[in-house]
Formats: sequence, C-alpha cells, structure tokens
Amino acid sequence: MWNRLGRFESALFERLHRPRLVGRVERGSFWLLLLAAILFAGSLLPGAFGGFCSGLEQLSLVLLVILFAILGYRWLVHRLLWTVRNRLIVTCLLMGLAPVVMFGTLAAIAAYLFSGQFATSLAIVALDQSLVRVRNTGDAFAVPITHTLKQNPQAHAITIPLFEESSLSVAEQKGFALSAWCNGHPLLLRTEEAGANLRQQKQQQAWFNAPLGHSALPAWLHAGFKGVVKDDDRLFLRTVTEMEADGNDVIVVASLPVDQSTLNDVATGLGTVKVSPSFNTQIDEPEPSRSAQRPAAHAKSEMSFNSLQGGTLVPASRFFDTRVFFTAPTHFVNWRDGAQVPALIGVISRPTLLYQRLFASSVRLGVIVRDALIGIALFFLLMEMLAFLMAVRLSRSITSSIAGLYGATMQIDRGNLAHRIHVERRDQLAALSTSFNTMAGSIEHLLGQQREKERIQSELAIAQEVQNNLFPHAPIALHGFEVHGVCKPARSVSGDYYDFIVGEEGVLCLALGDISGKGISAALLMASLHSAVRAYRFAGETLDDTLQPCEDAVPDPQAASDSASTFASPGKLLALLNRHLYSSTQPEKYATLFVAVYDSSTRRLVYSNGGQLPPLVLCADGSVKRLDCGGSVVGLLDGMSYEEATITLDPGDLLVAYSDGVTEPENEFGEFGEDRLLAIIRQHQNQPLGTISSQTMRALHSWIGTAEQPDDITLVLARQL
Repeated sequence: MWNRLGRFESALFERLHRPRLVGRVERGSFWLLLLAAILFAGSLLPGAFGGFCSGLEQLSLVLLVILFAILGYRWLVHRLLWTVRNRLIVTCLLMGLAPVVMFGTLAAIAAYLFSGQFATSLAIVALDQSLVRVRNTGDAFAVPITHTLKQNPQAHAITIPLFEESSLSVAEQKGFALSAWCNGHPLLLRTEEAGANLRQQKQQQAWFNAPLGHSALPAWLHAGFKGVVKDDDRLFLRTVTEMEADGNDVIVVASLPVDQSTLNDVATGLGTVKVSPSFNTQIDEPEPSRSAQRPAAHAKSEMSFNSLQGGTLVPASRFFDTRVFFTAPTHFVNWRDGAQVPALIGVISRPTLLYQRLFASSVRLGVIVRDALIGIALFFLLMEMLAFLMAVRLSRSITSSIAGLYGATMQIDRGNLAHRIHVERRDQLAALSTSFNTMAGSIEHLLGQQREKERIQSELAIAQEVQNNLFPHAPIALHGFEVHGVCKPARSVSGDYYDFIVGEEGVLCLALGDISGKGISAALLMASLHSAVRAYRFAGETLDDTLQPCEDAVPDPQAASDSASTFASPGKLLALLNRHLYSSTQPEKYATLFVAVYDSSTRRLVYSNGGQLPPLVLCADGSVKRLDCGGSVVGLLDGMSYEEATITLDPGDLLVAYSDGVTEPENEFGEFGEDRLLAIIRQHQNQPLGTISSQTMRALHSWIGTAEQPDDITLVLARQL
C-alpha cells in the first residue's frame, strides 16, 4: 500500500511540475490538505459524525496554516535572499533599522509611561486643589463661629452670617456639609437672617443638618487634616480647621462628596478620570481594640467603596493622537478608624491634551519645543535614509562585481574563453575582477597549449606506431639459431634501435644501437639509421644484379666482389654509416651501434662494435666473452674505420646485447649493473628467450620502483641451438 501511495504521490507532483518533493513539510502539507478536503465533505453530513468531522477540519486547518507559513517563509527566503545584493540590503536594513526600531519602541514606551504618569499626576493635583478649596471654605466659616464663641462661650447654637456669592463656590455644590464642635460637643449652626430667600435658607440648612453635626469626632482625627475619606461606602473631600476661643477648642469640619460632578471638575482638560478600589488588599492594621470588636466580614467591607468616573475624552485631533491609559496607586482614609484604604486613580487622555497642559503657561515655548522635536526627528530620518542609500550603493558596487564574476563564470562554463569583465573601479573587487580576467586568459592559453599538446601527443602516438613497425615482429626463421628483441621507451618514442635482417643462404644481420639524446630527435635519427642500415645491407645482396655489364662490355668480377663485400662487412658498414650520419646530422648528434653478421652454415658471427656497450656471450661452459672489437661512436668524427672480429658459437651459447638503459638505472643501492644482469640471465639461461627477457624487465622495474624510467631500455638475445 505504501508503495502505491508513493507512486501516486510521485505521479501527482510530476503532473504539477514538482517531480521531487523538497522535504517532510511539503509532503505533510499535501496530505493534510487532502485530509482537510475529505473532512470538509464529511462535515456537511448531519448528525454527530458531521460535527466530529467539522472539529477535525478546524484542527487540520490550524496545522495547515502553520505548515503554509513555514513553506511561505522558505519560499520568501529562497526568492528574496538568493542574490547577494538582496542579502546585503536586508543586512543593511537589519543593521540600520533595528536600532531605530528599538530606539523608537523604547522612546514610545518611555513617552507612554511619562504621559500616563503625567496624566495621573495632573488628576491627583486637581484633586488636591479641590481639597484646598474645601479647606478655604471651611476656614472662612470657622472665623465667625470662633468669634461668636468668644462673645458667648456657653452658646450651643451659632448664627452664621451670609457671605458673598463668590465665597460660596464650594458651599454651593451639592452635598457640601459643614459641622462644628466646641470642646468635643457639637454645635448647632444656623443662618443669620430669617428673611433670606428660600433657596439660600434651604441650602444653608443642608450644610448645618449634615450627619456630622450630631456625631462625635473620631479619635484618630487631628488638627489640620486634609484628605479624601471613605464614609459609609462613599468618598468625601474633608478638611479640619482648629481654632481657639478664650480657652475653648473649636473644630470645624468641611466636607464635599466625591461624585461625578467632582470628577468632572478634576478631569477638565484632561479626559476621563476614574477612582476605583485597588486590587491590593494590603492595608494598615487598625487598633487592636477596635478590630477585635468588629467581625472580619465587616472589616473587609470597611475597605471598599463604589467606583466613580467623570469627564469625557475628546475625539482625536490627529492620526497619532492615540488614547493614553494609565493608573496610579493611592490611598484614602477610613473615617471611622483612620485606616488607609487602597485605591487606584485611572486616567484616559490624549497626547494633545497632555501637551496643552504641559505648556499651558507658555504656549510659545511649547510650539518651539514641538517644532524642535519635529525638526530633530526629520533630521534623524534624513540621516537614516542617507545612510541606507549609501549602504545600498555600496552593496550594489559589491554585488555588481559578484554578478559580473558570476556571469563571467557562466560564459567560461559555456566555452566562451574570450569573455572578459569590464573593470572601472580601483578596489579589491576590481582587483578580483582583474585577477579573473588574468585567470581566464591563462585558462585560454593553457587550453591552447593543451590542444597543442594533444596534437603533439596524437602525432607522437602515430610516430610511436610507426616506430613500432620499424622493429621486427615476425619470428625469425633461421636453422639452429633463435633471436629475440624488446625495446621499452622512456618516453613516447625511443632513441634505441635494434633490427634483424635475414639474408640469403641462412645469413642474418643483427644490429643494435643507441642514439644520443631522447625524444623526437633521437627517434627521427633512429629511423634514419634504421633505413640506412637496411639500405646498405640490402645493397650488397642486389649489387650483382645492378652491376651486370652490357653484352658488348667486358665483365669485371673482382669489382663486383669488392662492392658486395663492402656492404656485407660489419666494419665497412659502420664506416659507411659514420660517413652518412656525420654528413647529414648536427655535430653533437651521434649513435652507438653494434652490427653482426651470422652465418648459420658455419655458426660464425662476424661483428664490429661502434661505441656500443660490449655484448656478452654466455658460453655453455659458463665462460663469458665480450664483443668489444670495433671503434668509436658513429657520426661524431669523419673518416673513421672499424675493426671486425669473428667468433664461433657453440650449441647452448647465449648472446646478450643491451643498451645503457639496462645497466645504468639507479636507486638508493646504486646502479643495476652488468653483474646483476648476468646473474638474472644465468638464473634463467635454459628457459625460452621470451621468459629471460620478461624476467629481466621485471627485475629492472622492481629496481627502478616508482621513479620515472631514466632511459630507453633495449635488450636483444640470441641463442645457438
């Protein structure tokens, strides 16, 4: 089943031009999308099964959103950040904008905190100003009360004169209350004139009939108290004024309820102000005696009050004129026992309102500060944009060089070796482009040399093939005598030479030579020597036919015999070859050559050695003969003559002729040498000549090791049967 799914998946993605999935995320997205489609079809069914499929469908959609987000991020990174230019631009953005964003965020947070703290401070200050007005009102009423008690210390009712309308700004507010005590006893307060208008009488009677007028003062109350108190689940602005009248203590308490109208005054020009109980229930412990007398539930209710809100938030004047909400903890006083009641003052305002309140005393200074801040912000924005543009320009200079290098590498890959990068700047990237141009030129030159080398190698292969054809390959058919030769060039072609020339009546000419130098020049000279030896050798055989006289001429047998013997004699043949090489090659070119003529009818070997290493004859009785009769090298000096020598080969005798490439190879133990060569040949003397040759070559390769073959190796073996 899994194989079928795999084949289906491969076929589907091949149809979608995605023959190979990237990874598990794409595979999971594909199968999850297929599952979501199936679950969507199932959710259309009625009943519990449809609801179950609907729930699974929602879960699969959530997982799909996560997987698609991963795939989208991969696609975006691959598309956006593939080029170096985009990577550098994104890097510049991260390096340049990240500090700006962090600084802006920090500044915004600091501004928000400052605005909120400033707003709550304004609300608390406005509340304190209301307390000051309540105190001033209480102090204003305390003066006539004290004056009356000085005149009549036993009075229990005090008549208060009427004040100007401006003095009653707080007293006219709804709920204002005024109470007085003399030596701890409450006093009855009333108006001075009964004929006052009804509104004012009722209002002042409300002042004097307040609940505080007939209750005792709390024990914790002290002179000069001013604050917000909680009394019967309500909040009041209360102040205490203490005065002395002829030894009597007079205490006047002024009280104004904290309601929506009060908070409206506090929130004027600020926004919305809300006073609510704090979430913190940690309060000061009351006196033990009083706390022990109240139940725990009643003590908890003493610390709570109803939330109040006042003021209206104006609409935003600008797009950035957002709402600023902030709270500040404070505490009020419980009127009964003096305990602290935790509370929160919350303010909802706007930056423009706070700005107007901050610079209310100097509008001109506020405008200057605002314009200065805007100017600084614009200057910073301009600097940031300039820095970003400079970074983009620098990145483009970098990426243009990289793009040029990339395009140049693509041109080189297509085979356009003549392509060069246009260099205009003088920097490290320009130096890199110049280096690339130099490298491309070097590659073009090297490829040209490579093609030339391949051409030369091809020609050398042809030359090697031609040279191999110069060496004898067919078996030599000679009665009672077998020969074998091998040549291993140090390079493609060899400067060594050996040849077997079979003549008439069982005569064999054997030649082995070594051309000075190596390589092509030596190979060419070797070919010339090969052709000359064969030409001179065949000339002696055909001389009789070419020298036949006419019918009327008198024959000269002696002249014909002398000419034929010249080409048949190894010494005279070497002299002819010396004259030929001397006249046709440079002075420094020469060859060493050993030439021998073997007659199978007499088993006689006539030879002459022209500077070649003396061949060895390993006799059947174990002795060794050196064939060193002859003369100097061939082709170096003109007019050279070469001696001849004759030996008779007995059955079992083995002729070994070799070039210096056989005995001169060296390693850490010295040269291979003639003694080691003789030892190997003696060890395999009775084996076939091919076996002797292969064993000798194997020993030479083992002696040379991994080093390069220093010279051409040529070995010729002949055995008398």
